Amino acid sequence: MIRGVYVTGTDTGIGKTFVAVALLRALRARGLHAIGMKPVASGCSFVDGKWCNDDAQALMGASSDAPVYEDVNPFALPLATAPEIAAADAGIELSLAPIREAFDRLASHGDFVVVEGVGGWAAPLSARLDQMDLVDALELPVVLVVGLRLGCINHARLTLDALRAAKVDVRGWIANTIDPALEHGEATLSILRTRLGPTPCLGVLAHGPHDTATLDISPLM
Repeated sequence: MIRGVYVTGTDTGIGKTFVAVALLRALRARGLHAIGMKPVASGCSFVDGKWCNDDAQALMGASSDAPVYEDVNPFALPLATAPEIAAADAGIELSLAPIREAFDRLASHGDFVVVEGVGGWAAPLSARLDQMDLVDALELPVVLVVGLRLGCINHARLTLDALRAAKVDVRGWIANTIDPALEHGEATLSILRTRLGPTPCLGVLAHGPHDTATLDISPLM
């Protein structure tokens, strides 16, 4: 079994954290010790003497135990903007080594680490680092999150093309219903299933509370 998975998305605001939490719960429901990780997080609040991010805390809350915050989120950036800008504003240089060390610590305490990326797949981590570099460093396959809204077919196809061009191991995609009022939602899903093939759909998450048992995590095993 692989040690974890990297959750990326077609864009920002499409529910990567929501999906990552669902994956953690699905893995735990199958008896696995699963831990969440948000290596780089922009938009943090100063709590109890340190910068903390809501997404990272949500992943911690869905994890099998209570991991150390600094391992879950090695780079907590106060400014709520692109990581490259937020890191420069904080005077921080993002690097892969601390992330890999934190990942290894988390992996040593569990069966599976769900790592959430930043923004959309092509969003850089820094002036010298792309998310592809982080995926390579952690040696993880990828799950793509597609937020169901107008324009998602275009975004999903372009993102998957970029992942394939980079020879990334994409285990599947998950549709997240971020716009419950989307017209022709079923037709949109049908087109996505056709156009994103042969990459499998691992599930469709409804808006609000959902049943994680509907997620197919077998391609992650």
